Amino acid sequence: MLDLRDVMKKERFAVVGNTLAPEKYAYKIKEELLAAGYTVHGVGYELETLDQVPGELEVVDLCIRPERGLALLHACRKPIGCVVIQPGAGSDEIRELLTRRGIPFLDGCLLVGLRLYPREA
Repeated sequence: MLDLRDVMKKERFAVVGNTLAPEKYAYKIKEELLAAGYTVHGVGYELETLDQVPGELEVVDLCIRPERGLALLHACRKPIGCVVIQPGAGSDEIRELLTRRGIPFLDGCLLVGLRLYPREA
């Protein structure tokens, strides 16, 4: 079973949501991950699709309306390592899709993960 400690050991994150507006959680999460030394790409306003993320999709962090997140997941053709579903970004349809595709996921918050499991220098 996937847990937040495992997720924070990954290197590459795709944050899905409004990563350009400082008041949005997607922006805060992206900036804190970058400051901690992770490789991070924004999807939704910077990149339009998950397939546009360079390299592999180790972690997809959903910080977006569930219907939009579901559409992006459906459209994705690249393998996804795991998905973190931020509060308010989940739906039964998303969880069913991830389960059907065999993609590990958890309901959680990467801001919490950054504080509980800081990256080792």
